[in-house]
Amino acid sequence: MPDNPFRRASPFLAGFLAATAFFTRLPIAAARHHDWPLADAGWAFPLVGAGIGAAAALAFLLAQLVGLGDWPAALLAVLSGVALTAALHEDGLADTADGFLGGRDREAKLAIMRDSRHGTFGVLAIVFSISLRSAALASIGDVIHAGLALIAAHAVSRAALPVAMWRLAPARAEGLGATAGNARPPAVIGAVAIGAAISVTALGPMRGGVGICLTGVIVFAMVGIARRQIGGQTGDVLGAFQQLGEIVMLLTAAAATAPSR
Repeated sequence: MPDNPFRRASPFLAGFLAATAFFTRLPIAAARHHDWPLADAGWAFPLVGAGIGAAAALAFLLAQLVGLGDWPAALLAVLSGVALTAALHEDGLADTADGFLGGRDREAKLAIMRDSRHGTFGVLAIVFSISLRSAALASIGDVIHAGLALIAAHAVSRAALPVAMWRLAPARAEGLGATAGNARPPAVIGAVAIGAAISVTALGPMRGGVGICLTGVIVFAMVGIARRQIGGQTGDVLGAFQQLGEIVMLLTAAAATAPSR
């Protein structure tokens, strides 16, 4: 059996590699062998998110450098994040919308969420998600402010996931939600602290703090909804958490940078 360098990595590096391998499609083969429980790598989620946000910010910058307007640049920035993550969270949002809004009971909701095909609610959820994020970036317009907003949004929205994995038990005995495990307090505290630090640094104390508070409200509201709907969380539900957090952060940044009338 070939040597796996992931096994020889330090705990911090191993956790970061595990989170990077899961959230992106970067070729980190050594971290794809389930050698590190995903929940234990929760502290690294916002760091990986900040990297994804930086890649989206670069796409926004390049689009404007070649002369594209705010809207095309914003769409390309959002789509670059989708491409880097292979639409992982968008798929989860769509499945969650289909299941929560289309299922009659818990078993029906989980069955719908397991189906790889998307229904009307799922398609609409993706359309609204991409539209709202693009509109927020286009309204910001300025490359620097938009780039910082992307970094903060991707970081904070992923910092929320360990919180959900701590507060909600897996709804199934199998699947991503179960194999990822329950986040423990050190990983949760680390994720929240890192996400908050990135948000405040990128957006400033006022805007960053407001974004964190609003995201927290959405997270705890969604925790209650998920518990009532299916009795816990799944990988799809965690994807929906991320999408809602990213939308809230970008809209907050857009509102804070909107010119006064």
